[in-house]
Amino acid sequence: MADEDLATRAPESDAAEQSAIPGDSKVDQGSASLGEHCTTDRPTPSGAKPTGELTKFDDIEVYITKPADYPHSPSKLLLLLTGGTGVHSTNNQLQADKWATEGFLVVMPDQFAGDPAPTTNTSTSTTSPTLIEQVKLGFATVAKSFTIDMWLARHTPETVLPRLHRVLSAMREEFADAVANGGGVYAAGYCFGARYVLLLGSNLDEETARGDRAPESTAEEGMAKHGAAIKVGAIAHGTLISAQDFAKVEVPVGIVAVENDSLFPDDVREKGVKGLRERSIEVVEEVYKGVPHGFAVLGEYEEASIVEKQGQAFAQMVGWLKGH
Repeated sequence: MADEDLATRAPESDAAEQSAIPGDSKVDQGSASLGEHCTTDRPTPSGAKPTGELTKFDDIEVYITKPADYPHSPSKLLLLLTGGTGVHSTNNQLQADKWATEGFLVVMPDQFAGDPAPTTNTSTSTTSPTLIEQVKLGFATVAKSFTIDMWLARHTPETVLPRLHRVLSAMREEFADAVANGGGVYAAGYCFGARYVLLLGSNLDEETARGDRAPESTAEEGMAKHGAAIKVGAIAHGTLISAQDFAKVEVPVGIVAVENDSLFPDDVREKGVKGLRERSIEVVEEVYKGVPHGFAVLGEYEEASIVEKQGQAFAQMVGWLKGH
């Protein structure tokens, strides 16, 4: 695009620009935002129904799903952290059930205190929009982006981490047998939840773990450390992650990433992985091509290649956690 085109192009036109990958988020989302896959579910597989149950741990809603032979056979305890669609998403519940079929006792908490992300869908039309419709769609997208920013301001490490630590404490007490069997708590996170897997796997100071201070701020010298809250983590196409979020990670990390993902940029991931390896922290990464951000979350796609890679990503994450 010529420079003069950039100079005269309306911001709402930028907001409506799409990736060339089917079903992908808009190309200009930026690493400090959320994509459509983080806030909107793909179509649910036909006939699929969740098999777990919703309950509360320390007054925080959680979805719990167990292997069919638990407790007669030993299981490992998995903390599953979702994207912005949250604990009531049917697809997220089905994703949790899928983990349970692999032998994990799964606890999926409400990270957002009953406030899931607003949907980013602004149009369901499959026909080419008119110029006026494009302008309207652009303004609607800009407004929705502002709404997402407001939502993100309500859900920061200072609010989310304390909830997760409360859930983890209740999990360890309720399912002590699974904790003992696995030697700790395992964690998997998608989109928004991926960053919190990294933070829970970090040796944070007590103030940060309690939510009294942001992770990126500098702690006072000599402040007590909280230590990693999980044994091992697996993350898929994270959002809101900075290279600094890797800096204090102390547990093995498996990474599912998307090539040229503006929401989890290559340079951020590469710098983070390099830092882990320099500190001899075990890490493995797989970068998937030709898939949209959010592809690893359960949901239907028309493109067979995306469906195939969704299965590959799940197998990668399962294999990584089972190997530890």
